[in-house]
Amino acid sequence: MKKTSYIALTIDILHHGHINLIEAASKYQLTVGLLTDKAVSKNKRIPVVNFENRKKILKNIKGVHNVVPQHEWDYAKNIMKLKPDFFFHGDDWNLLKNSELKKNTEKALKSYGGKLVELPYTKNISSSEIIKEYNERLNTKFSRTSNLKRLINSKKIVRIIEAHSPISAIISENINYKSKNELREFDGFWSSSLTDSTILGKPDNEILNISERLNKITQIMDVTSKPLIMDIDTGGKIEHLQSHIISLQNQGVSAVIMEDKKGLKKNSLFGTSVKQYQEAPNKFAQKIKLIKKVKINKDFLVIARIESLILGKNVKDALERAKLYIKSGVDGIMIHTAQKNPREIFEFSKKFRKVYKNVPLVSVPSSYSQIKENQLITNGFNIVIYANQMFRSTYPAMQKTALSILKNSRSFEAEKDLMSIKDILNLI
Repeated sequence: MKKTSYIALTIDILHHGHINLIEAASKYQLTVGLLTDKAVSKNKRIPVVNFENRKKILKNIKGVHNVVPQHEWDYAKNIMKLKPDFFFHGDDWNLLKNSELKKNTEKALKSYGGKLVELPYTKNISSSEIIKEYNERLNTKFSRTSNLKRLINSKKIVRIIEAHSPISAIISENINYKSKNELREFDGFWSSSLTDSTILGKPDNEILNISERLNKITQIMDVTSKPLIMDIDTGGKIEHLQSHIISLQNQGVSAVIMEDKKGLKKNSLFGTSVKQYQEAPNKFAQKIKLIKKVKINKDFLVIARIESLILGKNVKDALERAKLYIKSGVDGIMIHTAQKNPREIFEFSKKFRKVYKNVPLVSVPSSYSQIKENQLITNGFNIVIYANQMFRSTYPAMQKTALSILKNSRSFEAEKDLMSIKDILNLI
């Protein structure tokens, strides 16, 4: 009986390093464990190519006998299930201190007598670097639209952050934090009406229409590759709504969030301290239907923002509206509050999830910022938007620098808190 081998791959971008590994392992009956989008997303960016298409590529490569899904980043579970005679891997994991991946692999192989075969890592090749260069050279608007839906389906929570300028978007796109169990990064951007108007010194009352805000979105899209969700307030004039939605889809916006208020828009975090009015549910449902009629891209998402709790109404009212909006064709729900205690938010989300298992549910924890993401996940949310923190961090820093220059009649004292000119040049 022919001996068997196993390798695990993502093959987001197929390159000669992968072929070298496949050629070596195919001396035996080779099974390839293809990492799912979910398995990859905890440690790296979601693959450019979806799982089914990556599987088609692998199945048609000479030497590959079988392709199976690998649902975990760790190889041990599939190794124990398949019990291959040989497991092949590049020796690059030896560069990592205390590699749990290698330890778990060796333990699994040892349990039944399998052998590890390490191959010299193919130098000067990296899927991540190829993808980075690809994004820089050919940034397509429409691939990022479908990526948002894939992220929602692949991750426990999709992490979105406000970007008020191209440079803020570049920072958010490239920053990450490696914890023991996962790689944390921002999955996309939030185009906020609050920050877009404030940065121009104007009030947040829908004074900027969607067309005016599109120019900034274009600039952000030009230098980034991740999905963008746009806050469209109440949607503006009903006569212009469909035209604006077509423009946003053509621009590559992945989703819009529209709030169910009417009249002159006031920022929701004012709560009941100012007069704000909620749109009649049936009228707002008609807006949703209008948008759905001009949905060009099947992956473009329309999310309804429910303001019931902002305006002092109860959870029951919010749930009834959610039911109607979903029936009208909305793709997701955002529930908002101005309260520091998220009790009502979580009451809504738990009741909502009992009925709607798979409808995206969005949290914007600006007022209840003490809540951690794992608490949001536990309570049924799968998208979190940090809606204004990037912009809010700029004002204190600029104020501190300006005051230091005035106080000291020079900039020397402020330099310790500033990014160097060299780093600015290298960033771009």
